Amino acid sequence: MRIAYLILAHKEPELLKRLVSKLSNADADIYIQLDNKSNINEFRQIGNVENTYFINKRIDTVWGNYSIIESTLIGFKQILKASRDYTHINLLSGQDYPLKPIKEIQDFLFDNQDKTFMRLLSIDDNEWLQGNERIAKYSFGDFRLPGKYSLQRIANAILPNRKLPLKLKAYGGSQWLTITPECALYAINYLKNNTKLKRFFRATWAIDEILFQTILMNSPLKHKLVNDNLRFIEQHGNSRPTIFTVNDADRLITSGKFFARKFDMKVDSKILDRLDALTTKNV
Repeated sequence: MRIAYLILAHKEPELLKRLVSKLSNADADIYIQLDNKSNINEFRQIGNVENTYFINKRIDTVWGNYSIIESTLIGFKQILKASRDYTHINLLSGQDYPLKPIKEIQDFLFDNQDKTFMRLLSIDDNEWLQGNERIAKYSFGDFRLPGKYSLQRIANAILPNRKLPLKLKAYGGSQWLTITPECALYAINYLKNNTKLKRFFRATWAIDEILFQTILMNSPLKHKLVNDNLRFIEQHGNSRPTIFTVNDADRLITSGKFFARKFDMKVDSKILDRLDALTTKNV
């Protein structure tokens, strides 16, 4: 059994190298999906870490747009094509870092090899109010249209609220998840076979926090989902995630989660030293 780590990255090569080195072990393969706007020469040395690969197809990704989903799906497809005995694909950002020893994380996943771990909130039942507006309103950010944001404002002003197609119930929560190959393949095929849903999702803002939850919670694999994405992320409303510092070390470690985001070595690198000291002790 093995774990595949898929890391979406676009900056901070030193932090990414540190994360990859931390994840590297005999039971894992690490795949890096680097934004096409980033200079790969700044990251190329990371490929020298054992069992580390760059995703072959890179695209321009924009925060909040469908391009993030596209990047993720491209990564999933390359990982699945490798035909290795992966129990899970662990989706991380380049600014994540582990809160527990890697062996402990992987042993847990090997013991739960049929479970997908993701944040699950029902949008239809108002468990996540932000999700209601995302489903109802148009977002043209992923389209190449002249004056697209003006058109978006007009569309949202005069057209009725959108409704999710195929009589699906909407769910969402967090982009970051730990997914089984079975669930990843199901989502890939579902989008391929339901182009109307893909078009709807492409015109939905920040769909990366909705797509996998909605597809899988309406699937026969629903019983294999666990409402916990195993990550500590602190976020208030629509704001960007908190950047953690060494002052946050104790609450991160005692959170019980496996990973946290967001870190920035330019803001505070001592937090990573502190986490390393705690997660390598008695290993």
